[in-house]
Amino acid sequence: MCTVCGDAQHEPAVSRRDFLTAGAAAALAALSGTAFAADPPKPGAAPLPNAIPPADALKRLLDGNARYAANAPRERDYSAGRAARVQGQYPIAAILSCADSRVAPELAFDEGPGDLFVVRVAGNFVTQDLLASLEYGVQFLGVPLIMVLGHTNCGAVDAAIKVLKTKATLPGHLPDLVTAIKPAVIVAERTQKGDLLENAIAENVRRQVARLKTSPPVVQRYYAGKKIDIVGGVYDLATGKVALV
Repeated sequence: MCTVCGDAQHEPAVSRRDFLTAGAAAALAALSGTAFAADPPKPGAAPLPNAIPPADALKRLLDGNARYAANAPRERDYSAGRAARVQGQYPIAAILSCADSRVAPELAFDEGPGDLFVVRVAGNFVTQDLLASLEYGVQFLGVPLIMVLGHTNCGAVDAAIKVLKTKATLPGHLPDLVTAIKPAVIVAERTQKGDLLENAIAENVRRQVARLKTSPPVVQRYYAGKKIDIVGGVYDLATGKVALV
């Protein structure tokens, strides 16, 4: 009997909702491989490589950044592990970074291929698409940590300041960047002393961290359950150091 119309002459039908649900599950399975990396290991199996506390993941990032800033990164054979990485990925952190070409998270944290799940946009602010990517990293890749990474001399934040100060008109879709970053500039200007650009960069990072902590359904749930942590940092272009904010 058809489960949709109830006619005994019809073959069992698949509803549009069932079809879409099945399609979405298949797509996620294809992205993750034959099994989701965040699935709990079978009894007796070794824990997944990234099944570490958020604090340990953050320490690993900061230790790596210290090596990078001291120009003492670990030597790596980048061909090693390629075959293993075909089978899956186990990043220790998801990084929401600015798209600035001078900021390279894998280098800044002295991590290798497969260690970081990086999403990028000029101004390092949360969009629906980037949030979906971070949700994927949390739920299906098992990342224990999300870091929002801004940087000094950010052109996107500087553009937002100039638009607010001079009413400058930007071409194309650039006004969308300003709209997203403008609240951080306004708060920094009203509440903080010192260099407006530096303050707005840090404030923008803090606002994105706060937004992620309350972004349902996935990230908010994992953060509230203390399964992940969410932090913010600013990368100094001159020194290579990352300071938490």
